[in-house]
Amino acid sequence: MKQLWLTAKLDIVESLRARWFQIYTLVFGGIVALLFLFGLTESRVLGFIGLSRLLVTYIQLTMAILPIFVLITTVRSVAGDREAGVFEYLLSLPVSLGAWFWGKILGRYVVIFAPVFAAMLGAVIWALISGIEVPWGMFGYYTALLAAMAACFLGIGMLISALARTTDMAQGAAFMVWLSLLLFLDLILLGVMIQGKVAPEVAVSIALANPLQVFRTAALALFDPQLIVLGPSAYVILDAFGAFGYQVFALIYPTVLGVVSAAIGYQIFRRGDLP
Repeated sequence: MKQLWLTAKLDIVESLRARWFQIYTLVFGGIVALLFLFGLTESRVLGFIGLSRLLVTYIQLTMAILPIFVLITTVRSVAGDREAGVFEYLLSLPVSLGAWFWGKILGRYVVIFAPVFAAMLGAVIWALISGIEVPWGMFGYYTALLAAMAACFLGIGMLISALARTTDMAQGAAFMVWLSLLLFLDLILLGVMIQGKVAPEVAVSIALANPLQVFRTAALALFDPQLIVLGPSAYVILDAFGAFGYQVFALIYPTVLGVVSAAIGYQIFRRGDLP
């Protein structure tokens, strides 16, 4: 356990000095600053006003930016260390492979989640100072949703990193995974249902296997419990889960997917040819 914490601490320190982390922090902090600057807290959309409106917009932007940032930076973890010859030194030190691998995940998770949460927390603090009402329920759920999103794509990134032999291959694979998830947000669901070749339940199940679709739908469900914008698909989702049940599913499924992906990545990493 001590080796795990030391590895996590080392990864955090290295990430804090990296240029990608500075850009990553600037992006999410800048998003919140721009939303305040453009007076989004003073606008009203679908009955949402103040900080609620800002959080709705922030979560939508985060769902597009966070996954690719997490994937691209994470896949360099194992693949980059393999190319740099770090494993040759690792095998000579009293650090187990499990402690190194899971320590890297723990440290990277802290680094990934902290700026996203800090940006939301900064918005809440500014709202309190400005006398704007804070929707604590929405803030809490969106925080949990972002935590699940970070865990999901961190695990997928570590799996890709363990599979790829070079950094270039890892980054290319990460980009293709992100692009595929974006392309399959609604296209597969709409296409299959229009053709009418399978039952709607099957089409919705396939679409909800995409974690990005799960996050997007959960974010919509918080301010549109009936999921009117999804059309007929909403009936299938609400009949299967219910409004509250789907919000719970949106937290559990991506987290489990990330943990399972990381566990598979660890098995591949442990059994592979490290040098």
